Amino acid sequence: LNPKKKGTMASYGRRLLLVLVALLCLCSLQETCAKKKKKSSWQTLSGKAPLVIARGGLSGFFPDQTKVAYHVAINNSLFDAIMFCDLQLTKDKQGICRTDIKLENSTNIKWVFPNTTNSYIVNGKNISAYFSIDFTTDELFNNVTAIQSFPSRTGVFDGIYQLLSPLQLSEYQPISIWLNIQYSKFYDEHNLSMPLYVRSLSRRMALDYISSTEVGFLRDIKPKFRRSKTLLILRFLNKEDIEPSTNETYGSIIRNLTFVKTFAAGILVPKSYIWPLGTDQYLQTPTNLVEVAHTAGLEIFASDFANDEYDMSYNYSNDPIKEYLQFVDNGNFAVDGVLTDFSVTASEAIACYAHKNLNISSRAGNPLIISHNGASGDYPGCTDTAYEAAIRDGADYIDCSVQITKDGIPFCRESPDLFVGTTITSNSAFYPSRMTKVPAIQRNQGIFTFDLTWKEIQNLTVQTVSPYVEHYQLSRNPAQASVGKYMNLTSFLEFAKRQADINVIINIENARAIISDRNLDVTNATLSALNMSGYDKIADRIRIQSDDSAVLLQFKQRTKFKLIYKVDENNMPISNAAIGEIKTLSETVSLSRGVIFPLAEDFFLSQASNVVSRFHLHNISVFVYTLKNEFPSLAFDFQADPTMEIDSFVQVAKVDGLITEFPATVTSYFGNACRQPRTKIDYSMFLVVPGLAVSIIPPENLSPVGAPAPSLSLVIDPPLPPLNNASTPEPATVSAPEPASGPPSPVSESSRPNCAYH
Repeated sequence: LNPKKKGTMASYGRRLLLVLVALLCLCSLQETCAKKKKKSSWQTLSGKAPLVIARGGLSGFFPDQTKVAYHVAINNSLFDAIMFCDLQLTKDKQGICRTDIKLENSTNIKWVFPNTTNSYIVNGKNISAYFSIDFTTDELFNNVTAIQSFPSRTGVFDGIYQLLSPLQLSEYQPISIWLNIQYSKFYDEHNLSMPLYVRSLSRRMALDYISSTEVGFLRDIKPKFRRSKTLLILRFLNKEDIEPSTNETYGSIIRNLTFVKTFAAGILVPKSYIWPLGTDQYLQTPTNLVEVAHTAGLEIFASDFANDEYDMSYNYSNDPIKEYLQFVDNGNFAVDGVLTDFSVTASEAIACYAHKNLNISSRAGNPLIISHNGASGDYPGCTDTAYEAAIRDGADYIDCSVQITKDGIPFCRESPDLFVGTTITSNSAFYPSRMTKVPAIQRNQGIFTFDLTWKEIQNLTVQTVSPYVEHYQLSRNPAQASVGKYMNLTSFLEFAKRQADINVIINIENARAIISDRNLDVTNATLSALNMSGYDKIADRIRIQSDDSAVLLQFKQRTKFKLIYKVDENNMPISNAAIGEIKTLSETVSLSRGVIFPLAEDFFLSQASNVVSRFHLHNISVFVYTLKNEFPSLAFDFQADPTMEIDSFVQVAKVDGLITEFPATVTSYFGNACRQPRTKIDYSMFLVVPGLAVSIIPPENLSPVGAPAPSLSLVIDPPLPPLNNASTPEPATVSAPEPASGPPSPVSESSRPNCAYH
């Protein structure tokens, strides 16, 4: 995209806007989109549900404060969602909605008007940038377009949509409009009166909320709005920042809410004012600010909510809905509203989850919830701790990926390479002396389970696998990163058997390579453990999964266990011939997310494949793997919300099972009130239909289309190679330590709350 080509892109944006709203407003797909909510008991000042305030519309997806961002937010958020406009003034004394005083951070102005920056003192700081005060509205509206403000978000809509004025926003008829003014003193220093503009604007449109970071501005306009319904809100910045009209810090002003009440009806504060984060990124004890504000008669709104936040508290397990619930439904207090870049997720949290999440005792008709290495999103995978958490979090099946030791003992671990999931590289007894290369398993060198004895492996320190820590600095629950112990297969099976209504999936991979390279038979070792545990007599509680047909054939010939064929490919179409072969092997198939919902360019979903329905025609159930909560794992269509992805696999793809590293998130989804036919909820969850978003992106904004992936056509593998009996180790019988009694505490009771963490 060349941002200078504004005319072409703007006209494209105008043509596509109605299409986009039709595509993304799910009123056409569901019976209700955003009807009026019934009253319920809330701990807000008014007793009504907390408000959703859409910062610049749906700014987490589109360039903020544009026509499309506001339209989609209005049509898919709660009926009373408020549209938030950051008000700035132009050279000719007109208002525009634009975030950040530096226009180059949210527009293409530096390409349209190069070398026209200026330097000004803004609230005591010398800033060099493109300022609205140096341009007329005609120059900005007719030449400049909006871009995404955050580089981690998609830029495919950059350069399409024009800037807006508050009056243009009012034409879209939102229920309420919130004007935010942060630089009134700066504009006054340049002979532009923000109070005068706001008073004039109030005669032309309804202003429901006006917030400012400046006490002086609010005190100036208060007489004008004394008899109106407009609510004045003092917005707080960081506690150490100086409020320009009083020369006090915001941390000082927050301690005198009686003073604030003399000129404002409420306060807008960073969420850390309410739930502080420690340096370890866990929640600390909440402040009493909400209660103090309500006692003073002030509404309190929390800001800085975003699904794709890098420093989200570990207590939330990367689930943004949990974060909203921590502020609106924690049992002790509720804020009066949340300012968010993702108004759809906030709406779902308030309408579907808060006060209404149900404890589903029977999941008849719902897809199965299947753990992936236990609750490995929160704890080290395949440990007793992870399995206990998965059961506590609602999994129907817990899984064991079988590895084997040098002395022939099968046990549960996510990978044969001990570089993954342990601290072995810091153990001089094994690293680097035990490093080897097994090309049939992986390209890189590693230290493998089949080169260590069970006793040696038991003495290793486990470690949580955080797949997005290297590129995104997103760690998983570091306070619990080394808890738990590995379980040998026999102990795992005995543990599972003691759990009511818990079934087991045994996953076998690399069996062929391990026989060939180390003369160890994972398949037979697994069969022996199953027989020893008595599961051959309760075969309906076990499923065997493998990506090797020869492994499944051995189990088919020797047991009555249900079988799962795993298609170990991503984004690969599956031929009818392959489906026919899978039918001869198993009753169920595991498919990656990309096979069911293929990715188009730029991490958007293309049209959904019909692969699930094709398997269903052959009476083959379909499980999807592997669901994660972290936003980099999600296609942009899902708005960095893992619940939206779950909903699409359930409602659109209609899968039979969800394999997840965060079973608590899936369980919570099935219990939300918007899914229960007997509950009266006047809001429908936003349903992401694959292919809709990418269809309205200008082709020139997308990356070139790659070559199509070849289809999976052959499934049947040759038989497993025989063992060399002369060097086969004798099968060993061992027992692992019993899992700890009671659920593990997710955080220290002395310093961190447990209320939002799984």
